[in-house]
Amino acid sequence: MSKPQLFPGSPIAEVVADLDRVRRPLRASDGLAVFVDMYRQVTALVGQRVAEGRFDDPAFIEELDVVFAGYFLAVPKAIAAGKPVPKAWDPLIDRRAARLYPLQYALAGMNAHINHDLALAVVETCERRGLDPNRGTVHADFDRINGVLAELVRPIRRGFLEKEVVRAGAPLSPLADLVTNFSMEKARDAAWATTLTLWAVRDLPLVPGSTARALASTVGLVSRQLLVRFDPQD
Repeated sequence: MSKPQLFPGSPIAEVVADLDRVRRPLRASDGLAVFVDMYRQVTALVGQRVAEGRFDDPAFIEELDVVFAGYFLAVPKAIAAGKPVPKAWDPLIDRRAARLYPLQYALAGMNAHINHDLALAVVETCERRGLDPNRGTVHADFDRINGVLAELVRPIRRGFLEKEVVRAGAPLSPLADLVTNFSMEKARDAAWATTLTLWAVRDLPLVPGSTARALASTVGLVSRQLLVRFDPQD
């Protein structure tokens, strides 16, 4: 696959530049770097597909991409400021130097960013643009991103697994189980269901905050399970 091309000055190109700034000081073995490397590729490809006219409402997708990235970019900002990171991201940051398999970091990052950040980002973007996720082209464009992600995430995930199998010199059944059980499509389906829930309760007193906190805790728990150390011979 050719390297995605971005138009200079586009909102998504600016997100890619922000990701590059986050990545630059990190070692390749850093769990945060593993996720950033993958996320940058996905973001750049989404930007290319927007430029190609693949979406009904490209302005919505561009703004969603910026808002969505902002939830992740808040993580390195919090680290730099010595502040706590969002609970959904806490397991990855806590274990980023644990020398786990890179695929584990990639999956934990996807879990935090898709199962937590994405729903919040869709609701925020819809509110900014005066859109209703239950109407219009919002859901259709959201689903189109699945196809874009599949272009990169499946090969990246397979590449991670193949490298680890070669390194270990034997089948890594626990790692293979992680790959099998984590589905990008199912994660995005769950994110859409969460989006509709958050949208429905957004004007109720106290409910949006408590719902978001419960979501962060649940997502963080899943990430901790993804980041458990295991012996490849188990």
